[in-house]
Amino acid sequence: MSTRSIAIVGASLAGTRAAQSLRTRGFDGDVHLIGAEPHVPYDRPPLSKGVLTGTVSDPTLMPPGFWDEQRITLHLGQPVVALRPHESSVELADGSSIGADQVLLATGGAARRLGVAGADLDGVFCLRTLDDAQDVKEQLVVGADVVVVGAGFIGAEVAASAREAGCSVTLVEMADVVLARVLGEDMGRFYGQVHRDHGVDLRTGVGVVELKGDVSGRVRQVELTDGTTVAADVVVVGVGIVPSTELAAGVGADIADTALGGIVVDPFCETSVPGIFAAGDVANHHNAILGERVRLEHWRNAQNQADAVAGSMLGEKKPFSEVPWFWSDQYDVALQVAGHPCAHDDVVVRGEPGDGRFSRFYLRDGVLRCVVGVNRHGDVRAGMDLIAARARIEPAALADPSTDLRALARASALTV
Repeated sequence: MSTRSIAIVGASLAGTRAAQSLRTRGFDGDVHLIGAEPHVPYDRPPLSKGVLTGTVSDPTLMPPGFWDEQRITLHLGQPVVALRPHESSVELADGSSIGADQVLLATGGAARRLGVAGADLDGVFCLRTLDDAQDVKEQLVVGADVVVVGAGFIGAEVAASAREAGCSVTLVEMADVVLARVLGEDMGRFYGQVHRDHGVDLRTGVGVVELKGDVSGRVRQVELTDGTTVAADVVVVGVGIVPSTELAAGVGADIADTALGGIVVDPFCETSVPGIFAAGDVANHHNAILGERVRLEHWRNAQNQADAVAGSMLGEKKPFSEVPWFWSDQYDVALQVAGHPCAHDDVVVRGEPGDGRFSRFYLRDGVLRCVVGVNRHGDVRAGMDLIAARARIEPAALADPSTDLRALARASALTV
């Protein structure tokens, strides 16, 4: 049966990119982009940075006329409540249906909530949507006591933005070292010191017991597991997301039962249910370059996987696999990560961390697996090519600033 109509569930970056790519690839049927939020598709990375600081006023992804020009029908503020593959349709919350010969799930995830008393008090926020970011921005006034729970990338970016706004910031992290699970303890200590140098009260190795409010129901204190309490006018919770897999599970699609979670897809981004695909934060896929399954909450992955899945939906059998890459801007520190680091990898350092400009190369069994660059974009760019080539490089060469990494990357590419 030929495809006449495609429904894309989730109107963020992955959904937008897939819709755009379908048209670029020549698909002439109906394209429906369905979003639970009332906003036109927007970019999420600015939410914890530019939107909070006021340097980004409009994070929308496409100019207003794009949707009509591309004949992409937007359905906003209408969540999909069920997939009907046997009826070639999807059902919306208002009871209506949209015809769909194929479906792409770009549903992302929902912010993980704190399971403690007081989590529903006024002044307690998560940061996942544009509305969340706008609500938080209104609270970041000079002198406000802001407590950020979770020192992952989103929490750390919120803390940095709040300090830039002149707030008093306490950053609470259950791990003994921030980001240690992802980037290793040395890198985590570096970032912890960056925040302390900018006036953040960083509390590690502690969790939240309770959020306490005043008689009006507004949060005023955060009680921690070490018995201390922290004053709070605002609490922002940044403890990760829960992949939105309910629609896929409802039609019997395979859902990963590992810590990664997500909707399991094949090399062409198709789920175990024919005609239903997944891409972006929610997709659990095998990365042939890394040799393992991953679920990536990265901007680049959402964009490029969505482009690839558009091809798959139109019959192009090209497996999706690329070197993961993401970035995080905090204060004057520009972090970029290529590959998939593990805290147990062998690490080679290039440059001087004390100068605020260095790179870390992560090797596993002698093969380059990841590059983390702090204010060193060129090292990360060359590192991506080296990772793709599964290059084996002498640690001394990586550590030597005079080594031309781009030349190594070009030479390694010729041997693949």
